[in-house]
Amino acid sequence: MSRRITSIMLSAALLLLAWTTPATASQTPKMMAYVNQNSQSFIPVGLLKEIEGVKVNYQAAEKKIEVTREGTKLTFFLGQKNALINGSKIQIPAAPFIEGSSAYVPLQPISRYLGMQLSWDKSSSSLAITSQGETKVLPVLSGSFINAGAKLVVHSKRTFRVGSRSFNTQVVTVSLLHPKIKLDVALAHNKVGAVEDLRSIAKRSGALAAINGTYFDAYTTGAFKAPYGYIASGGSILKTAPGDNRSIFIYDRNNLATIVPGLTFKDRFEEGRIEGAIQAGPRLLTDGKISIDVRNEGFKDPKILSGGGARSAIGITKDHKLILLTTSGATIPQLAEIMKQAGAYQAMNLDGGASSGLYYNGSYLTTPGRQISNAILIQSK
Repeated sequence: MSRRITSIMLSAALLLLAWTTPATASQTPKMMAYVNQNSQSFIPVGLLKEIEGVKVNYQAAEKKIEVTREGTKLTFFLGQKNALINGSKIQIPAAPFIEGSSAYVPLQPISRYLGMQLSWDKSSSSLAITSQGETKVLPVLSGSFINAGAKLVVHSKRTFRVGSRSFNTQVVTVSLLHPKIKLDVALAHNKVGAVEDLRSIAKRSGALAAINGTYFDAYTTGAFKAPYGYIASGGSILKTAPGDNRSIFIYDRNNLATIVPGLTFKDRFEEGRIEGAIQAGPRLLTDGKISIDVRNEGFKDPKILSGGGARSAIGITKDHKLILLTTSGATIPQLAEIMKQAGAYQAMNLDGGASSGLYYNGSYLTTPGRQISNAILIQSK
């Protein structure tokens, strides 16, 4: 019995520590909105602590969560549908709970009593919470939480039929909302204009998987081989490209990923939510439908307009999985159909030809024919 009591006290102490210890950038867990099987929505209490004017107090012994703002106090009790608003009892649609190191509270009373506006985005499976001009955007997880012991990255060889042709592909699928997954974008030798083997970039970065990134001046005879387009990592822009409308893959610190037009990137970046980005294009899929507009994105190269060749592509599913795919001999329209069949909801072409490469679990799945300028990395934290 004494051991059980000690274990309970230790668990409570660890939970209290998680609530009171400031997190560094590397320690900050991913935050997400959660929708359970009964369509009830929840948000992590940690998010409320980031909103100006909101104070959160957790009393472990009473399993009580107090959320206060401008004289309004909401009191939640873990596992109970009874709550208090300024001391008066109310019924709430779902009970607060703890998952891992995070406590979740139902969204409806938070929005109603604390004056927060909600906006659901089906395209990116996300929730925007706005309060007094400040907006927080979270990926939305539906159904079941991801087990921390689940596999982070999965590799498969798949064959897709497009018209009369079959395409053999290498596919790496990443669970973006897995608590251990981290995305990154890396420059060859950590500097603009350098080139390096994809495998070398991946290994020195400790990546589980990696795919080549954006276009670069591969055919210059000089040592400086300029990458084309925006490149961002760690919340900083490493390479700028104002006026370039080619599509950009972006993600935030919660691994909420999407694809945006190049001309919108600067304004989006200034909002302060973009953690990393890489510009390539053209876009292949928008909301599950093929949406190719190479001329609007500024492409003039016949290799993109009409030619076939080795291709690399990145896609995002509706349930926040990332698809990294390589194939050979495909035109851009054929690649778009391949990504659609692979399950992507949003998708974008990356640099191809001799640059096309895919790395997984210590070795190449697709070996590039040359050194590359930059790469998208999948890491474990």
